[in-house]
Amino acid sequence: MSVKPLRVGLAGIGTVGGGTWTVLNRNADEIRRRAGRPIQITAVADLDQAKARALTGGQVRFVPDAMALARDPEIDVVIELIGGYGFAKDFVLEAIRNGKHVVTANKALLATHGNEIFALAQQKGVMVAFEAAVAGGIPIIKALREGLTANKIEWVAGIINGTTNFILSEMRDKGLAFDVVLKEAQRLGYAEADPTFDIEGVDAAHKATIMAAIAFGIPMQFDAAHIEGISKLQAKDIAYAEQLGYRIKLLGITKRHANGVELRVHPTLISSKKLIANVEGAMNAVWVKGDAVGHTMYYGKGAGAEPTASAVIADLVDVARMLTADPANRVPYLAFQPDQMAALSVVPIAQVQSCYYLRLRVKDQPGVLADITRVLADGQISIDMFFQREPDEDLHETDVVLITHLCLEQDMRAAIGRIEQLPTVLGQAVMLRMETFA
Repeated sequence: MSVKPLRVGLAGIGTVGGGTWTVLNRNADEIRRRAGRPIQITAVADLDQAKARALTGGQVRFVPDAMALARDPEIDVVIELIGGYGFAKDFVLEAIRNGKHVVTANKALLATHGNEIFALAQQKGVMVAFEAAVAGGIPIIKALREGLTANKIEWVAGIINGTTNFILSEMRDKGLAFDVVLKEAQRLGYAEADPTFDIEGVDAAHKATIMAAIAFGIPMQFDAAHIEGISKLQAKDIAYAEQLGYRIKLLGITKRHANGVELRVHPTLISSKKLIANVEGAMNAVWVKGDAVGHTMYYGKGAGAEPTASAVIADLVDVARMLTADPANRVPYLAFQPDQMAALSVVPIAQVQSCYYLRLRVKDQPGVLADITRVLADGQISIDMFFQREPDEDLHETDVVLITHLCLEQDMRAAIGRIEQLPTVLGQAVMLRMETFA
């Protein structure tokens, strides 16, 4: 008995869309055997009609307006690879209103409008699948949502932006300044012409927001995330951290907190002995701590045509398998049943505890370190380690680098404010957070 194919409308046949077309056709038989039915892209919408026709060889219907896919009764599921917040949101909501299942790689859309999208999807009884939205080909959404479902997740920490990880790896390996490495990353295609979303941590924050929602069963709260990028990071701090046994990575971190959930993205010192500290180049890695399973790590390519297509097609297979299941028996969008979501808020960064790296430019004279340590002691902040560079003989200045024990961020910032007022301290302190993941 022949089984009716799953009919797919593809909106956007750029890098990931092209990869999806290629892999879906190349592995059609394997995918059919897994899904229980053929999966066929039957219509494509893209602004570049010539490119779309060339890539598909004219084998499918071309639709100039993506909205036509959302309303087409001959399509069962749409893949949204348009990107952005505007038209993509309208397209996805229109598809859901028309009873279509949705597969998307759009982390920005979900992090900012996911609550609205999932509410409408639940009302209409359709699936919204988004494995490709976080960490490319790494199946971290499925791991958090299904594989670790027995666990109380304690924290998730991820290198979830390949552009910034490539830049940090190059800065560390070659001792180059950020601006120099960024230009090289753009030349090699690792960074966009406008790299702001990547280098300022916004892309990572979109992904961390999604992981936090799934890990803790909370609504999307992107607006509450604390976001710092790497554009102000200096090569000397990467070198100093290395001397102390640490590497600096841009991490997306979400943790259970006594008063809610932590959700933050920032450059972070991690012991060079930790596995995640040794993830180099444009690779991604996500580290999850569950109460039952302990530590688990997920590593792989976080971007690219075929790695991301791998995740898109895995979602299509899930849709094909669950098509006839009662909506109440499908895997919930955010792991927890919709009526069981927790009303936990994101904890302000001032209330977060970390260890800290401090670099201070000081006058080379007696008593400087005593003055600094006195201020820290007054703030109940203890020092774990420190070192002082050889002084600049011409300027009679030097760098002092400190690592503190755990303390509240608001206490650390108050202490820094007082330290910067000391007559022996020159200019502003550099502060970076450190995570032990103990």
